[in-house]
Amino acid sequence: MKTSKFLGIASALALLSSAAYADSTVRFWYHFDNADNPMDEIVAKFEAENPGIKVEAENIPWNSYYDQLYTSIVGGNAPDAAMVKLFAQPRLIELGALQPIDDYLANWDGAANIEDGLIDLVKGGDGAQYYLPVQYVALYLYYRADMLAELDLDVPTTCEEFRDVAKALTRDTDGDGQTDVYGFGFRGAKGGHDHWGTFVLGAEGVSLTDGLTSEAGIAGTQFVADLFQKDKVFPLSAPNDGFQEIIGAFKAGRTAMTIHHIGSANGMVEALGDKVSAAPVPVCGGGSWTAFGDESTAVFANAEDPDAAFKWISFLSSEGNNTKFNEATGQLPVVKADAANWTLHPARFVEATQNSVAAAQLLPSSSATSDFVNTVWPTNMQRVLIGEISAEEMNANIDALFSE
Repeated sequence: MKTSKFLGIASALALLSSAAYADSTVRFWYHFDNADNPMDEIVAKFEAENPGIKVEAENIPWNSYYDQLYTSIVGGNAPDAAMVKLFAQPRLIELGALQPIDDYLANWDGAANIEDGLIDLVKGGDGAQYYLPVQYVALYLYYRADMLAELDLDVPTTCEEFRDVAKALTRDTDGDGQTDVYGFGFRGAKGGHDHWGTFVLGAEGVSLTDGLTSEAGIAGTQFVADLFQKDKVFPLSAPNDGFQEIIGAFKAGRTAMTIHHIGSANGMVEALGDKVSAAPVPVCGGGSWTAFGDESTAVFANAEDPDAAFKWISFLSSEGNNTKFNEATGQLPVVKADAANWTLHPARFVEATQNSVAAAQLLPSSSATSDFVNTVWPTNMQRVLIGEISAEEMNANIDALFSE
């Protein structure tokens, strides 16, 4: 028994030793929108420090990322490791697709260097650890400071103020009888649940798992519909607008406000300079709700060499490397030392992020969350905006999903 115990300890320590690897290949999937992709440089540094491990990193477009990931799992061809979000974790666990990393973390010195609470925050619903944080954000309100100043408007802090400000900002600025600036760029396509959530899930007693069909829950979705249909403060393209559309319209001056996170800040400043600023999202229905934008990495159960796969993902969440990784993603580092030296975003956007954390929430740790994000929310939201179904029907459909 003593010999067996000794060998077990030795084996655990060997997991993190580069000498333990020989001719291992780690297939890694990730998604970077940034054209200046540093992944080749990061991989080269890792391979130089870890002889015997090769990393094949593949950048998968975000719009098809999880469709491809789930298909690869079902087809038995999943990557060895990948970037993953919390909404996908319950389904990945149900599919048996993830390798628990508790033992790896216990033997990795770098775990103590991760920002306090982040590792526990991404723990699986079954109590096991599958995810290793690699970046994070909290969503906030972007606004055109120059347009608000021009019209003598204050930054909206409540839903009521938001509607008034958005209506004032929606204008025909060149006198041709056509609206050329809209008050808010709403994301009606996939990913826009974060916008909808601001106006709906902050209400007292309303969450994705409770109160959606209440008067307050329905009123929130109706508020969004009215902003588009009655107040006309969203662009006509809003039901189909995704990330690229809302950011592009804001940069081009076609919208005066939108919701995203610090990942867009540098591009905003490059396009608009001091004309753009940020603040926490408005209080709606008596409370605030914004999305905690997580991103982690995970080792997959089918990994040919899970030790090498963990070596790779822990490298990405280590001092210095985490900064390089987040230079591309535009989000905030999870390593304490990297965060302390972070200068890649103007201070006003870092401050807006920090001031938004108190209202930031995670989506439910439920297998229904993936369907909500990928199909149920965008399908129902688009139908509400174009008048095919009511706000009450949309909320009932979402409530039914989480009640199954």
